[in-house]
Amino acid sequence: MGEKKVKFVPVFDLVNEAKKKLDKFKYKILVMSGKGGVGKSFISSMLALGLAMRGKNVSIFDADIHGSSIPLFLGIQGSRHYANEAGEILPVEGPLNVKVVAINLMLDSPDTPVVWRGPLVGRAILELAAKVAWYEADYLIVDMPPGTGDVAITVSQVFPSITGAILVTSPNTLTETIVAKAANFMASTGIRLLGVIENMSYFKCPHCGMVTNIMGEMSSDYFFAKYGVNLLGKIPIDPSINEALNKGKPYLLFNRESEAARAILEIVDKVINLVENTNNK
Repeated sequence: MGEKKVKFVPVFDLVNEAKKKLDKFKYKILVMSGKGGVGKSFISSMLALGLAMRGKNVSIFDADIHGSSIPLFLGIQGSRHYANEAGEILPVEGPLNVKVVAINLMLDSPDTPVVWRGPLVGRAILELAAKVAWYEADYLIVDMPPGTGDVAITVSQVFPSITGAILVTSPNTLTETIVAKAANFMASTGIRLLGVIENMSYFKCPHCGMVTNIMGEMSSDYFFAKYGVNLLGKIPIDPSINEALNKGKPYLLFNRESEAARAILEIVDKVINLVENTNNK
């Protein structure tokens, strides 16, 4: 018997299939960061959960192939993707019925590295978008890798009718450069920048209430006005975020009365208003 040949699907066919399937979502929001370490994946997963708490049907696509961490933040690290009879990849059902697609849910172990060059990562994003059995839903949240490289280019060119992007930053001296680069990328691709979330903005002592700007401080009003973008909100440092991670529980469900959780839900409400209120489009 001869060797079994692997069927190669042309990029053109993958692009058409991806666009057709992704049209099932009313709103598609990219969550981006100019650099790593600002908590982008935490924001992406909590944004998806917050939307679900507001009664929205939500899916989340972990497009950070090398640093896939959405399953960890949603407490579904032990789950795995399966295929249906048609060979389509089935999303994993997360908390509050959020549908999750992530490369880490396809690996034998979550600590297995994905050692791929840029073009292979771009192809993987395209194949996932085309081969997942996406359900019709209100929102698709796309957790992007840091920067504006191969994945950002692939997503901006392939994903149809992107509603907008949210940029996650932290209050340090690199923020201005990061926002400027992101704003320029959005302008060059025609994607609307919905606004900026300042994560790890401050720490409030649980005993005395004193606020400390551990990561730094900036004049937000002047800064964001300079670049013409919305400040969607500031999220404080909360040690219980790590506690939730250690216990395998999504933070918004673990400590929903905290100041950080309230800030996240306020941001969720702003995002809903921005994308669903036709006067703001």
